[in-house]
Amino acid sequence: MIRNILGSLVALAGAASAVLSPFRDWYDGRAGQDYRVRDLFEGITATESGVLVSILLPFLFAALLVIAGVVLRSRIAVALAGLVVLGFTILWMVRQGQAAGSLTVGGDGAGLQVGVVNALAGGVLMLIGALLMRGRGRGLARARREREPVEPYGAPPADQVDMWPPTQEPGMSTNTSPWPEPEVDPYTGPDPHDPRTRSYPQAPPPGRAGDPRDPVHPPQRPPEG
Repeated sequence: MIRNILGSLVALAGAASAVLSPFRDWYDGRAGQDYRVRDLFEGITATESGVLVSILLPFLFAALLVIAGVVLRSRIAVALAGLVVLGFTILWMVRQGQAAGSLTVGGDGAGLQVGVVNALAGGVLMLIGALLMRGRGRGLARARREREPVEPYGAPPADQVDMWPPTQEPGMSTNTSPWPEPEVDPYTGPDPHDPRTRSYPQAPPPGRAGDPRDPVHPPQRPPEG
């Protein structure tokens, strides 16, 4: 957040410097607004230029790019604005050098003057502002993650270790339903009334004469001698 604010302020300062530069002297007492945009591609002439068709036009476009980049937190837009300002300024220097034979810097009003410095400084400040800004990509991703619902527990696949709540005990996953498994009745031994599980003699029912013979080991006839 702080980096975005600082980068935005630096970029806006660069845009202001670039927009004000055409109203100051650029070369030999001639203001930047006196140079036509077409002169940058066809060669510098002595023809005066209107304000809206002068070198101010690309600088205004760059300033609008900076404002849009600050609002949208777009580093690309701010950096592109800085490249536009630097590109047109350097192109003007090349054309002016061809027209004058050479570029000079003088303190007596001859040669390059403060308007060119303002334009170059504005482009550099825009690039620095773009580097300082963090952009909005990470902030959007973080906000998207915060808006997405977070599942407290996820059902594990059947071929992986189960950590199903609430016990969190490891084991192979056999539970395919979120509902608890039904409880099984505890084992209490064989049913005494089921003849399939009865393997021992039972007492005769009441009111019936009992058989004195052992149903399990009946008496054997003695061998004949």
